[in-house]
Amino acid sequence: MSNSIYGLLAEFRTSEALLEAARCAREDGFRYIEAYSPYAVEGIAEAVGFSTSKVPLITLIGGIVGAVSGYFLQWYSAVIDYPINVGGRPLHSWPSFIVPTFELTILGAALAAVFGMLVANGLPRLTHPIFNAPDFEQATRNRFFLCLTARDPRFDIERSRRFLEGLQPMSVVEVPR
Repeated sequence: MSNSIYGLLAEFRTSEALLEAARCAREDGFRYIEAYSPYAVEGIAEAVGFSTSKVPLITLIGGIVGAVSGYFLQWYSAVIDYPINVGGRPLHSWPSFIVPTFELTILGAALAAVFGMLVANGLPRLTHPIFNAPDFEQATRNRFFLCLTARDPRFDIERSRRFLEGLQPMSVVEVPR
């Protein structure tokens, strides 16, 4: 693995060529593959080995923590810390705790989802090495790119370049860090 480059970037004209290249790279043993295209390409997530996100689990945990903390806060203040007998109701009157508990469940889940998504996506990130690649701005217009990253254990600059050139891309360039 080289510390001076981020990876190798191959440029393709069509989404079909990108999809086939991603499948070939995955079959050849590459695991850290990135694909860039101007629109969603059916099947590209499976081809590059995109795995499921942990954000739904983080959101569930945030919601549970919000609900438990909301209920506990109300129970503690009404029963332990400052008990007030209002109209002969029991101190632990759970029906009155439901609405604030629900609200704190939503708040905890929403905050956990936002921060979990930011962490999972590596944000905030103001720049990325791939932005410095020649012609990469075409990825938002009419070009399709496949990047083999240098952090992949199978990555070897010469072998990876030969592999990408065998896929007949328009160009193959090194992406500096």
